[in-house]
Amino acid sequence: MERNGDEDSVLEEAGDQTASRLEDGEAGVTSTAHNRSIHVVACGETLENQNEHKSRETRLNVLHDAVSKDQAAAVLPEEDAHSAFPSVMDTCCNPSISSLSSCSSSLQNMKFSSSSSSSCGPVVSLTPPLPPSVELSALLTETRLTLDVYQGGAGVLPLLWRSIPEQLRGLQYLRLGSEDHSGLDGALDVLPHLTGLRSLTIRGHRFYDPQGEPLPGLLTTFPSSFSTLSHLIHLDLSFNQLISLPSCLLALPELSTLLLCHNRISALPPDFGHLLSLTYLSLMGNELVSLPSSLGQLKALQTLDVSHNLLQELPDEIGFLGELVRLVLSHNKLKQLPESMGSLCCLRELVIYSNDLRLVPECLNQLPLLKLDVRDNPLGKPPTPPPLPPIPDQAEAKIPESHLRLNQHSFCVSPAGCHVFLPGGGELLFPPGCLTKTTKLRWAEKRPDRKWVLLEEHDILLSRPLELRPHGITFLKPVEVCVPYHRTKRGEVVLRSYDGRSWSTLPTNLRRGSDVSSSHPGGRAARLACCLVSHFSWFMAVSRPVQDSVSLTSAGALLVSRSDPGIKLHFPPDATVQTRSITLQVLQVSETEVQALCGDPQARLSPLLCLSQTPNLHFLQPIKVQIPLPAGITGHTADLTHLHLLHGDPTAQTWTDITSQVSLYVTHLYAIFYITHFSWYWLWYTTQRCVSGAVRKVYQRLKQFKVQFLVLQRKSDPSQVLLQCLPANKIEGRVLSLSECYDGPQPSDLCDLLEGEQFYAGFERGLDISADRPDCIEGRLSFVFYSSLKNLKEVYICPAEGQKGAVRGQVSFYRGDIPSNLPEEVARKRKGLDSQWLTTLPLRLPAPNSENGFIREEQYPPLNLGDPESGYLTESNLLSISLQIGQDWRVIGLHLGLSYQDLERIQYKNKDNLGALVLDMLFLWARGQRNAGPGAASRLVAAMIESGRRDLADEIEDIVNLGRKKYSDSLKRVGLEAEGSSLEEVQQ
Repeated sequence: MERNGDEDSVLEEAGDQTASRLEDGEAGVTSTAHNRSIHVVACGETLENQNEHKSRETRLNVLHDAVSKDQAAAVLPEEDAHSAFPSVMDTCCNPSISSLSSCSSSLQNMKFSSSSSSSCGPVVSLTPPLPPSVELSALLTETRLTLDVYQGGAGVLPLLWRSIPEQLRGLQYLRLGSEDHSGLDGALDVLPHLTGLRSLTIRGHRFYDPQGEPLPGLLTTFPSSFSTLSHLIHLDLSFNQLISLPSCLLALPELSTLLLCHNRISALPPDFGHLLSLTYLSLMGNELVSLPSSLGQLKALQTLDVSHNLLQELPDEIGFLGELVRLVLSHNKLKQLPESMGSLCCLRELVIYSNDLRLVPECLNQLPLLKLDVRDNPLGKPPTPPPLPPIPDQAEAKIPESHLRLNQHSFCVSPAGCHVFLPGGGELLFPPGCLTKTTKLRWAEKRPDRKWVLLEEHDILLSRPLELRPHGITFLKPVEVCVPYHRTKRGEVVLRSYDGRSWSTLPTNLRRGSDVSSSHPGGRAARLACCLVSHFSWFMAVSRPVQDSVSLTSAGALLVSRSDPGIKLHFPPDATVQTRSITLQVLQVSETEVQALCGDPQARLSPLLCLSQTPNLHFLQPIKVQIPLPAGITGHTADLTHLHLLHGDPTAQTWTDITSQVSLYVTHLYAIFYITHFSWYWLWYTTQRCVSGAVRKVYQRLKQFKVQFLVLQRKSDPSQVLLQCLPANKIEGRVLSLSECYDGPQPSDLCDLLEGEQFYAGFERGLDISADRPDCIEGRLSFVFYSSLKNLKEVYICPAEGQKGAVRGQVSFYRGDIPSNLPEEVARKRKGLDSQWLTTLPLRLPAPNSENGFIREEQYPPLNLGDPESGYLTESNLLSISLQIGQDWRVIGLHLGLSYQDLERIQYKNKDNLGALVLDMLFLWARGQRNAGPGAASRLVAAMIESGRRDLADEIEDIVNLGRKKYSDSLKRVGLEAEGSSLEEVQQ
């Protein structure tokens, strides 16, 4: 979902206005930690900072075990990261965090103990329950209850009210989601009883549906009994479906902060001025046409945000807001501002961009401290004349369209322009007049290769490189190039252009393509990354961490991260003489992955800061950097000896612990340090002594992804073998789709590759491939893999020249060059880690035949085990035994001597058919007993006994004894009873 820049910070300032009310009297702590330059300073935290800490304190307990890596249905939207009262998941918006909603519907009658500091009450049974491993004590404290960490959490409130009403009466802070109708109705019935509430949040857009769209809030009104919450100071009802302001809100005498963003409110009541204590009011993203005159009665109001509405004028009474400091009016339809605004002597910031203002009142120039943002207004322009009536019989000019086919790589564009639709969803828009004569142009989609693709740190390729030719052509008007891209769940999407010498990032606009040119017939329109260009070259779409920039002058500046507003850079005046371009990127990291990699379950870490500047010179004044403390860590409770500030060198890929070299100040929520040059910075909280090594290991994993290799043989034509390399999350679906036509070994183990890493597929032990492929280098396949592309290659494999008989070989994947002259013995026995070798897959080709080219191999005779003297089992006996093995097949297979690799291959091949799985295991062992000599039956009996299946062991012995008796009887019939008797005696 795309966001406007205003929405990023709309709720951040809300906390600043209510800090003194909600956290009155709360002070910081000052301490010195073991002679290190770390100090906890007293600080008057804003509501945003203090509340964000308190929710972060419980975030790890709530999410560490409850979040499954394989789920991705309902993560929080990015807008929620800026709430004035942050939720438990505010800073956990990375790809590894998944929905908690799927847990709540499947687990029933789970019990969680209420262990807050004020009560040691009985075990509470919640139906539906909280997600697995989420203890009630992590959500409920003496004064705070957070129920928007998983979908449907509002339904827990009435259950708690029935179980522990006395504990709930003391609540002061409550957060609810509003996406579940039944749960919301039950919660609204309980709210009037919580008369001690000081802060209440009921918001939508907390989760995504399976299609990736945010779930809307369902709140439409409030019961009149809501007016009993007379102590309420902070109220957030954003992202709901309110069409008017509930009248009961006007009876809240102490209400200081009111957020009604992104509802459907079209008008405010005339008596809105009764909210005399209001200091912060946000109505952004509604349908307001006007504001009531009673607004002027809000004498204490300091911040007013009515952006993204339909306002055409402001009341003159707005000049009575003597305490107003910030006024946001952007994205409305204002044509003029009232002269009374000159009385707003406390006004410091007026945001009026994207309106229809042609004149700014002179009275505003009399406010010396006022900062104006007047972008996208027709200032100084005369009024727009009314449009001329259409000329009769004059057809409206329409740009012609051209829909290209897959095999059509050239097209012509005339001076009249053209709208070209490329296969796969891409679009090219040539405006009229961009060319002086009809010109033939060409397009091509390149395979990912180092020559065409250049990725920066943490970039992900989202499209194949698109080449538009001729490169030297110049257009008189900008041409719009739209490249289709794969969906990404993090970061921002930008277009990169290659001019033959270097890559550059272009200003990018994201939109949906035309329905007539979707990437799949009948499917949704393609996602397009678009830019305007004046010449042709190579283009590709990439995803990168959100990049925030500022142009720094000697006057100083403040840079706030859009992805995490708690990250701020303060540039003091005179920090530079020449103007510099500053860039900030923030990379979120999964704590569960970090704990698994470094082996420290107590490890916590902040987001990774990637700072850069142009030109790269040291600053003349120290730059103040503010970064949130790791989740669950506070300045009051943390052991500061475990807090480490790491400095990263992106060129050398090294990390250095600089905690003792800087003055690191820790407040209740944030760590603050000062630097004079830019690089990468990472804040860790860990009990390990050797921190740098663990950080290097974790960072290396951030740039890796997992792949699997696959070799499949076509059933109808065994000479054709399909070799594929796939991202790990696509292997299951791919194998399932090919299972009807192909057969072969299971996929390889997971392999870690770097984005864009080059490796080779080498064929060993009498195997060869067609050498006329463009990616074949000296008989080997060369890959450059990118995680967001399928990268499927179908390769025809055949016996090497001069090879006779059936061919059994393997294909190995190597980083860099394959070792030369690899002996067969080494290839067979090689084990352990190898810096070059990734994995090896076996494959088998049928024996060549002059008549029909190839014939199938391994036509097995009936599997009759042993001999009549020592024990004999027929194939029908084995079939009968296999029907009784069931789920014990793996244990029995191990006791029979089969390897783990064989059992894994059997399970993968027959994972949905237990009967076929057992048969495959038993007959694989039986085929190996052909040349093992006598005693096969006794070995099978012993394996059954060791596996705890004495019943099968007795049955096999009965079959063997019966066979011996029949054999003895046959000897007697032919006159060999003496010999037969001696044989029996020997056996006994």
